[in-house]
Amino acid sequence: MNKPELLSPAGDLEKLKFGVKFGADALYLGGQEFSLRASAGNFSLEEIQEGIKFAQGEGARVYVAVNIIPHNYHLPRIKDYLQELGKIGPDGLIVADPSVIELARKEA
Repeated sequence: MNKPELLSPAGDLEKLKFGVKFGADALYLGGQEFSLRASAGNFSLEEIQEGIKFAQGEGARVYVAVNIIPHNYHLPRIKDYLQELGKIGPDGLIVADPSVIELARKEA
C-alpha cells in the first residue's frame, strides 16, 4: 500500500521552512493575488520563489493556490501571474475555476 502524501499549509515563509524541516512531503501556499486567502498576507512572488527553492532543495514539493473565481477584469493579470509562476517552477497549482485551468495549461 502506498503511503499518502503529507501535505501541509504554509501561511508564510517561516511556516514553509518548518513544514519542510518537520517532514512534510509537500506544502501549499497562496500568493498575495488570486488565492482565496489573498487578504491573509501570504507570499509575494519573491517569497514564493525562495520557498520553492528551499523546499525543492530539501526534496519537498510546493503547490501554489490560484483558486479564486475570477471576474473578467482579473483575467489579463492572472495570465501574467501564471507566466511568472511558470518561470518560478512550483510542482503544481491548486485551481478552482475552469477559465483559470485553461489559462494555466497555456501560460504556466
